[in-house]
Amino acid sequence: MAHLLRTLTLASAMAVAAADAAQPVSILAAENFYGEAAAAIGGDRVAVESVIVAPGTDPHDFDPPPSVAAAVADANLVIMNGAGYDQWMERLLQADEAPSRVVIDVAALLGVAAGDNPHVWYHPDAMPAMAAALTETLVTLDPDGRATFEANRDAFLATLAPVGAMVADLRRRFAGTPAVATEPVFGYMAEALGLEMQNEAFQTAIMNETEPPASAIAATEDAIRSGGAKILFYNSQVADAFTRNFAELANAAGVPIVDVTETQPAGMTYAEWMLETVGATARALGKPST
Repeated sequence: MAHLLRTLTLASAMAVAAADAAQPVSILAAENFYGEAAAAIGGDRVAVESVIVAPGTDPHDFDPPPSVAAAVADANLVIMNGAGYDQWMERLLQADEAPSRVVIDVAALLGVAAGDNPHVWYHPDAMPAMAAALTETLVTLDPDGRATFEANRDAFLATLAPVGAMVADLRRRFAGTPAVATEPVFGYMAEALGLEMQNEAFQTAIMNETEPPASAIAATEDAIRSGGAKILFYNSQVADAFTRNFAELANAAGVPIVDVTETQPAGMTYAEWMLETVGATARALGKPST
């Protein structure tokens, strides 16, 4: 099911615009960080609802209530993460196909497919790509709002500039540094920072709730104990006794731990969230090894 950006025909776009001339564009975002961007770019010309908003929610296992199906049916535009991360949204879209509805699949914008690391919001190119696709779509649905949408897009992207600057600085300083993680949540950002991730098979197994190969477990433990890994990225949102063991090993070995989450912390904007996590990485990497 292709959700990269379902281009409206001119006729259907005009029909939507005519029907909703006095109404804001209805946007449904699967995750609240995409909803935040949609509200910032659309301003008062859109009405945005986000499905996953609670910081402790595990989006992999999310079971939407019936109200979400109704919201999908009413939406002019749906924004989803894609790559199998929010399959529940894909099922709802398949159950209620609407020719005039536009769906932006952020993972697909980056060429990330199901089976790849789905945590694309940590990719520095994800939000700029989504902002571009969203602005283009909103201009199609509401041509009179072009100036507003484009100015708001530029203002939103400006809030991300400090993140890009910090990423570039850390890459210059720490590229090639070995790292390990309990899950690939921070994977795209770690790659952007130039870090050398050592245990991707282990991370993928944990993410998919399968038993990691014994060799992958042993390699990860050895990387931590020996100090070969200089940092551990720990998914603190989805933790159990097995993954906590690796945090304990890191603490004992003096390997810095950076907590990463899959949902936006309460009280933070997306840019603040990224700055906080990348900043924590900078502080961890800047500490001398023990």
